[in-house]
Order: sequence, then structure tokens, then C-alpha cells
Amino acid sequence: MSGIAKTPSPPYYAVIFSSTRTEGDHGYGAMADRMLELAAQQEGFLGIESAREDVGITVSYWASEESIKSWKQNAEHLEVQYLGHKAWYSEFKVRVAKVERAYGI
Repeated sequence: MSGIAKTPSPPYYAVIFSSTRTEGDHGYGAMADRMLELAAQQEGFLGIESAREDVGITVSYWASEESIKSWKQNAEHLEVQYLGHKAWYSEFKVRVAKVERAYGI
């Protein structure tokens, strides 16, 4: 998946993951691909957008708060969260927002 996510009409939710990476890949690229594949299989997943320069920002879109909680508790995702804390991120922040309006071309 790339480009701008094709989301439904609001309301829905956005999980905004902002991060600063550590030096080196340490398997990050392959794991990021796996997490995208796994997230796309989760009930309530609507899409994702991601960009990285000095700060990486990934926004995933979800149908409900319950679907976000389910994704956060996915066993494989929990393992990768631990690795992220240990090896891949020097800093990160997660924010969850309800999308009430959306428009564009």
C-alpha cells in the first residue's frame, strides 16, 4: 500500500505514530512490511499513510476504537512493539484521533 489511503466517509479513527529511528536497519524494513501485511488483515483496518525524513510519521486508519485496541494487543504486534522499544526507535509518540471531517481531490 502506498500513496494516500482511500478511507470511507467519517467518522473513523486515525492512529498517528511519530518516531525517530536509531542508526542501522536491524531488520526494521522487513518487519515494517510484515506489520503492514498483518494490520491489513485486522478487522476494522481502513488504510495507512507513511513518510520518513528525520522524523517518521505513519498514520493508520481504523473503523473503531475497538479495532485499534485489538490491533495493539495482537500477539505478533506486541513482540514487534518490544523490539521497537529495544532496537529501532530512539523516540516515538502514538496519538489517537477521531476523524470527524475529511475532504480532498
